[in-house]
Amino acid sequence: MSRRSRDKGQRGEREAAAEIRRLFGVEARRGMQFHGGPDAPDIRTAIEGVHFEVKRCEALRLHEALAQAIADANDNIPTVLHRANGRPWIAIVRLNDLPQLATQLYLTLSANA
Repeated sequence: MSRRSRDKGQRGEREAAAEIRRLFGVEARRGMQFHGGPDAPDIRTAIEGVHFEVKRCEALRLHEALAQAIADANDNIPTVLHRANGRPWIAIVRLNDLPQLATQLYLTLSANA
């Protein structure tokens, strides 16, 4: 991976963390995987039970990105955050995980209201 790609990925992680802070009013920052294990999330948040995988690229390989999040999530809800140039952030989650994710997001919003 080129330095330019790594830098774009790091910027994407910072952008995604800022969006999580804005939307949910919680602490969120880059996970900095080199400080943790290979299963460390791309961003660490105060949202319990959610594992965020961040992809800042033009052509997302959706199922591969989700498979990576699933492999790294342990018992957490694997969630992929993606943004292409000039596009808004989107979240990708398995449909079966959606009720649990909605519950966790509701609890987070309620606690910070």
